[in-house]
Amino acid sequence: MNIVNDLRQLLGEGAVLDAAEVSERASGIWDPTPQSALALVRPVSTEEVSRVMAYCHERGISVVTQGGLTGLVRGQIATANQLVLSLERMRVIEQIDPIQRVATVQAGVTLQALQEAVAPAGLLFPLDLGARGSATLGGNAATNAGGNRVIRYGMMRDMVLGLEVVLADGTIVDALHPLIKNNTGYDLKQWFVGSEGTLGVITRLQLRLREAPASHDVAMVAAPDFSAVTGLLRHMDRSLGGTLSAFEVMWPEFYALVTTPPAKNAPPLPPDLGFKVLVESLGGDREADNARFLAALEGALDEGLISDAVVAQTDRERSGLWAIRDDVEQVGRDGESAIFDVSLPITAMEVYIHRIRAGLEASLTTHQLFVFGHLGDGNLHVVVQVPRGQLASLRPIIEAHVYEPLIDCRGSVSAEHGIGLEKREWLPVSRNKAELALMRAMKSTLDPKGILNPGKIFEA
Repeated sequence: MNIVNDLRQLLGEGAVLDAAEVSERASGIWDPTPQSALALVRPVSTEEVSRVMAYCHERGISVVTQGGLTGLVRGQIATANQLVLSLERMRVIEQIDPIQRVATVQAGVTLQALQEAVAPAGLLFPLDLGARGSATLGGNAATNAGGNRVIRYGMMRDMVLGLEVVLADGTIVDALHPLIKNNTGYDLKQWFVGSEGTLGVITRLQLRLREAPASHDVAMVAAPDFSAVTGLLRHMDRSLGGTLSAFEVMWPEFYALVTTPPAKNAPPLPPDLGFKVLVESLGGDREADNARFLAALEGALDEGLISDAVVAQTDRERSGLWAIRDDVEQVGRDGESAIFDVSLPITAMEVYIHRIRAGLEASLTTHQLFVFGHLGDGNLHVVVQVPRGQLASLRPIIEAHVYEPLIDCRGSVSAEHGIGLEKREWLPVSRNKAELALMRAMKSTLDPKGILNPGKIFEA
């Protein structure tokens, strides 16, 4: 059986890369390790995806689906005896309906491409994250991406109205329904959102659009302590009348890291003023919203919730403040870093970080702890940096200090990045036995041969 030749007959010469060609590709935009796979196929339509899956199902060939390779939990990693199915050539924006405010797209369309395509119609696709230029919408749905504006617009699953999916045996499920209200039995699309390619291959999506905001106000403020941070969140949300779209918090160590050389961003506020919070408001009336935003900040200052603030006046200044928060690459400049993506009740965060800090100080001789994240929706990114060459041996110790405290507060080991291979053994921290049994039952029903992304989320 010559699988590469068979697949080329199914899809054409240019659609299939053999193992040697696959090895010339990096495993991800954050991982330069060469890919390993039996072959890589690049279909251009749902029908071609169906043909590939039917072929693989008949022969028991495992398939790993790839989008923009921006994942951080190794969910896109294949082995030498697995086939990679890349959606990179399925990049057609099929329709933008400005009346229904729905976009119909192929799964390989990048997030940024859709954002730019809807802008001339005065519309907004509100999902936003740093990898917008590479991340694909199919991948965003498969991992239920979050990003910077969850507090206002929700996760990716809140923006998906309909999906087209190819099942493990090649069956095409057309669940493309451009309706916000569709209460007709099981919501099948949600089975696949967040499933990380283990239940089916997302090929097309119908996505909910919003009216583009007329106002955009951004400020970076200093809060003296964590109590002030939580008070500020409630104050701004209440004062801004529903327009609060982002509430990003940087612990002092992270802020110092991203505002000192060789980082390119200068500190807009002194590093010694406690927590830094990036606040964003999107509204419909530029003058009134700006006045409300400034009044809210003044009120926070009067209440002692903030000690200083920098308010952006131009698009360039707004981008500059966001660039500080988004300069995550700095966490790897002085060593190797383990990056974690957790969520937990806001009321538990201060004690949680204290427990991590105390545990690391007792276990590791040399390390740095950086914390930042989307605090407004309960999501923190925890980064532990150790000297180069030590991360592999220290990772189990670090993971235990980060994940085990989540048990007491019923937190999640993955807020927005998924499980993949990276977090599989820690999934029981956040899911009980009944939940895991139901997940496995769904997997066995939709993929009885276990060929779709095997070993991801839970053991094959």
